[in-house]
Amino acid sequence: MLNVTVDEIQRDPLKYLRQVEAGETVVIVRAEKAIAELRPIASSKKLRPFGLCAGEFTVPDDFDAPLPEDLLNAFEGK
Repeated sequence: MLNVTVDEIQRDPLKYLRQVEAGETVVIVRAEKAIAELRPIASSKKLRPFGLCAGEFTVPDDFDAPLPEDLLNAFEGK
């Protein structure tokens, strides 16, 4: 956590925003009293781990085989 004065942050706000982007929390102080806190926004979107459903199903050997003619006709409205 980094404490900076209002004057310091007004001189170079991008410097402190870059530090926040890097994960640092910046506390802005005036007259030695904390008045604000800048911190990175926690991402709510977590990536799913690879292999989450490993072994729960198998892909049939004919998965990418051509569809039967009657099914193709149904898709095409014939």
